[in-house]
Amino acid sequence: MTSDTQITQMRDDGGAIAMAEGAPNEPLISKRDLTKMSLNLGSLGMEFSWTYYKQMNIAFALMVAKLLKKIYPDDEQKYNEAVERHLAFFNITVQFAPFVGGVALSMEERIAKGEMDAGSVNDVKAALMGPLSGIGDSIFLATLRVIAAAVGIALCQAGNAFGPIAFLLIYNIPGFWVRIWGAHKGYELGVGFLEQATKNGLMEKVMTAISIVGVMVVGAMSVSMFWATLPVEIGVGDNMTTLQEILDGIMPGILGLAAFWIYYWLLSKKVSPNWLIIWTMVIGVVGAFFGFLA
Repeated sequence: MTSDTQITQMRDDGGAIAMAEGAPNEPLISKRDLTKMSLNLGSLGMEFSWTYYKQMNIAFALMVAKLLKKIYPDDEQKYNEAVERHLAFFNITVQFAPFVGGVALSMEERIAKGEMDAGSVNDVKAALMGPLSGIGDSIFLATLRVIAAAVGIALCQAGNAFGPIAFLLIYNIPGFWVRIWGAHKGYELGVGFLEQATKNGLMEKVMTAISIVGVMVVGAMSVSMFWATLPVEIGVGDNMTTLQEILDGIMPGILGLAAFWIYYWLLSKKVSPNWLIIWTMVIGVVGAFFGFLA
């Protein structure tokens, strides 16, 4: 039985009832709200309104705007200030944007209660952008997208119309799961996420593992996605061989690896990818015509 001294009710100047210690602290935002946020127009359109100035800021503000209204239901000025806060620079792997949104909303609840400085929310968002983009790009762009494309292309080459659908399913099912899970987990962890990730070294471990997988995928692509050979013949009669057979004897896939490093070096020298594409086409046509490429 709870005594009268454990539960008190006090009426403030505005007429609201404040529950004393022992009363449940119900969250303002429900799980359903977070799921909707992770799939709303702002979340799915992170790159639709991308600008060089602040990149994904408009989409992020649109993603959280409706839930900010629940945090500041009767104070239009504070709501407008909160929306303006989230129009700051933002850029991240799009699948992880709802996670940051969940963290930001958790912080906004504390800001509304006066427990946290309003400027800290953008500091935390900025701190999350780099590490999460490193993980997200490695998972979704350098690994999952490549695997999905490889499966889809293989099916298309075999004449299977399911190829494009397989690509979309392999790439998007994990992506949508991460969006929904991230929104819930970000709100649950709140600002404590950075402290926990730093303390247990989770971020560093994940980054190391994903980097290894990413390098492996790039190595596999260098072989499987390069189709040129060097059919130049060397020797005569039974001793005749081709330059390609000699290179394969040194290391299978060495030509694709060499091409990869040449392109990587040219890109590091700020050579336009458009020029690389054009020169690749020119070299391919000339090489095939004169017989030193096949």
